[in-house]
Amino acid sequence: MTRLAYAPLLPLLLLAGCTVGPKYQRPAVPVPGDYRGSTTAPAAASLADRKWGELFQDETLKQLIASALQQNFDLALAAERVEAARAQFRITGANRYPFLYAEAQFAGNRPSLIGANRMVPSGSLDTSYTTAGGALSWELDLWGRVRRLTESARAQYLATEEARRGVVVSLIADVADTYFALRERDLELSIAGSTRDIAARNLELVRARHDHGAATALDVHQAEEFLYTATAQIAATTRDIGQTEDALSLLLGRAPGDVARGKPVDDYGLPPDLPPGLPSSLLERRPDIRAAEQQLISANAQIGVAKAYYFPQISLTGFLGGQSRALGQLFTGPARDWFLSPAAAMPIFNAGQVRVAVRLSESQKRQMVLAYRKAVYSAFREVSDALIAYRHTRDQRRQQDQLVHALEETTRLSDLRYRGGMDSYLQVLVSERALFQGRLALAQLRLQELLSFVQLYRALGGGWQ
Repeated sequence: MTRLAYAPLLPLLLLAGCTVGPKYQRPAVPVPGDYRGSTTAPAAASLADRKWGELFQDETLKQLIASALQQNFDLALAAERVEAARAQFRITGANRYPFLYAEAQFAGNRPSLIGANRMVPSGSLDTSYTTAGGALSWELDLWGRVRRLTESARAQYLATEEARRGVVVSLIADVADTYFALRERDLELSIAGSTRDIAARNLELVRARHDHGAATALDVHQAEEFLYTATAQIAATTRDIGQTEDALSLLLGRAPGDVARGKPVDDYGLPPDLPPGLPSSLLERRPDIRAAEQQLISANAQIGVAKAYYFPQISLTGFLGGQSRALGQLFTGPARDWFLSPAAAMPIFNAGQVRVAVRLSESQKRQMVLAYRKAVYSAFREVSDALIAYRHTRDQRRQQDQLVHALEETTRLSDLRYRGGMDSYLQVLVSERALFQGRLALAQLRLQELLSFVQLYRALGGGWQ
């Protein structure tokens, strides 16, 4: 067998060259056995395993979320970043293979007869010829520099994909939060409207009693004060409703406008306990943690890229074609033209640039390790905060509900005593003010309970699967 018979094996041997730089290993991060604040036994089942369509039992909210997933600007930008990173990954990966070019060139030359070079009077040195063929350019990746660059670009691409998934999780939560806030403002407006009607009727009653000498002017002004408190609350709540609708419209990717309403905020039944799942599963479920790990993988690959410059950079260029003065003879045997030019460059002195570049890449990897660990523990904290908030807000809302029932009874008795002439209107005013504020506080606690539920779903990384 001749030596040329081994030529096809040469590219395989070159591609099988070593790859410098450390192999990636996921950093060891101690994971707790259970989430702080959880009231259920550790189990594999998690709230985040449920699809968002199953989570929110409100058709209007489902339609709003679906519309946001189709039209939201931030999500569209994240998707374009994924496309850009995918293209960059393919561009980088293409450098692993030889580049072939088709080349064609025409050259003509007529030297001066009276210039610096003396010419033979009877001869002519005019030349013109055409060259055509194929050119080869290839960096032989013996040390894995290009492969490490491709690995880094792939990790960057996957990181942008995880970032897009993170935008999906945040968008679902933001739409739900804003929608629940809007429904809570609607409830506040209803409370303020009913309180205004009660205050208006009381003012008529007090004025009638004042006209008959059964009430003082102070009672009239106190009744007016309560009425104006309710009307001021109506104006403030109406303002908040408009601004909340505008914020929700932006999340939906459309101009500010009215937003459809679904279930009242009082009709959302939430379970007493929410299963968070196993803490170890959070590393695979949270998009931000997955993105941080891909950034770490990219930084780890860059160490190999930097270390590869310690070794010779070998490239191969060549040309195969024909060169002829007559165009018709361009591809004949005598016109054949080829060359093959391997080249190698070995660093001898570069003022420590390669060594410093390796140190820089190693430092950047250590930064990514810290960022990854911070992302993990930040995720644990967010889940714990949401669990604690959900449980204690639920308890606080129950106590506030009992307080409102007590205030309703106090207001009823105060009104009866005032109508019977046993108390002044001040007692009625105090009890009605307390009831008004108590109802508003109850509505806000209902909102906080819903928001903590959504926050737990977001913290667990639910919604993007």
